[in-house]
Amino acid sequence: MAKVTEMAAQLAQPFVEAAGCSLWDVEYVKEAGEWYLRFYIDKEGGVSINDCEAVSRPLSDALDEADPIEGSYTLEVSSAGADRALKKPEHFAQFQGAEVEVKLYRARDGRKDYVGLLESYEDGDVTLNVGGAPMKFEKKELALVRLYPRF
Repeated sequence: MAKVTEMAAQLAQPFVEAAGCSLWDVEYVKEAGEWYLRFYIDKEGGVSINDCEAVSRPLSDALDEADPIEGSYTLEVSSAGADRALKKPEHFAQFQGAEVEVKLYRARDGRKDYVGLLESYEDGDVTLNVGGAPMKFEKKELALVRLYPRF
């Protein structure tokens, strides 16, 4: 699916930038028997429904014209969200020192979830400050790393 998402990201980039936003991530996933092509956008001060529409309308036309995906799918454009997943090195760099949640594939010390301050990211490994102590998680352990907003 990487090729689909990479091609879709390249196609979307000019529309995202024209709306004054940045492209956070692209997913092409199958859920309940249906395919979804999801674009997550970001903007200083937050993303509005108008921003999503400003990207979605021209992007939909461009995708129809380029036709990079066989079969049907649902196009979605949305905000990356306050609890956005961190996937790329630039995501981790941007949120160094922020509070994040780490979800593990297998429990460590009886837990699969940890919340702490993001200290470092190196080659997929993540180090958090959890309760004043550093905890390193290897890439192979990590199911998800995302921002942990407190409301």
